[in-house]
Amino acid sequence: MPSHGHAKIPQHVAIIMDGNGRWAKQRGLPRLEGHRRGVEAVRTTMNAARELGIRYITLYAFSVENWKRPQEEVGGLMGLLELYLKKELSTFVRDGVRFRTIGRIDDMPAGVRRLLRETEAATKHFTEWNFILALNYGAQTEAADAARAYAAAVRDGQEKLEDASWERFHRYLYTADLPDPDLLIRTSGELRISNFLLLQLAYAEMVFTPTLWPDFGKAELKAAIDEYAKRERRYGRTTEQIKAGTK
Repeated sequence: MPSHGHAKIPQHVAIIMDGNGRWAKQRGLPRLEGHRRGVEAVRTTMNAARELGIRYITLYAFSVENWKRPQEEVGGLMGLLELYLKKELSTFVRDGVRFRTIGRIDDMPAGVRRLLRETEAATKHFTEWNFILALNYGAQTEAADAARAYAAAVRDGQEKLEDASWERFHRYLYTADLPDPDLLIRTSGELRISNFLLLQLAYAEMVFTPTLWPDFGKAELKAAIDEYAKRERRYGRTTEQIKAGTK
C-alpha cells in the first residue's frame, strides 16, 4: 500500500505504552489513575499521528501476560477500555478512522468483546486512517495460532506443505492484511520488545524513550519520527546499492 506524504514519515507506527504505574507512583496516586491518564495519552497520540500523516498506529494495550496482575487492576483496566470505546466511537466515525483489534479477543470479557465488535463494524469501511489495539495479545501466542491455522489449511487441502513460505504463512497472522510496522516506540525507558509483534518487527526501526506513557504526546511522537527519518533502512542491501537505487 503506498505511503502518503513525506517518504520519511513511517506508514505504520507500533507503540508499547509503558509507565502508567510508575507515573502514578511518582505522584502518590493509585495505579488506576495512571491508566486513566494513559487513556488521555492515547487520544493525544492518535490525533498527533493523523496530523503527522501516520496511516497505521498499533498500540499494545493488554498482553496475554497482563491477566496475572491483581484482579482489581485488571477489572479497572477493562472498565476503562469499555468507557474509552463508548466515548470514542463517534470520534472514530467523525475522523474516518478504522478501528480494529489483534489478539485473542474471544477470551475478553463479554461486555468489552461486544463493544469491540460494534466499534470494528461501525468503522470497517474507512481506509485512510487505521487504529489497531493489541488486546490479550502475545506474539508467541499469535505464532502458535497461525501455525495451527496453517496446519489445518494443509490438512484441508487449501495449502501445500511444499509451497510453505513466509508470504504464505503471513496470511495466517492476526496482521495478515496490515503493513508491517516501520517504527516501534517504547516509552518509560525499558529496552525490551516484551512479546510484541516479534515477526512483524523484523525490519522495524526502534526508538526507546524515557518518557512515561501518560506524558507522551505530539512532541514525543515527532521526536521519535525525527529519529526514524535520520536512519537508513537497508533491508539487507548495502548503502551503495540504496544510493544507486538498486533493488
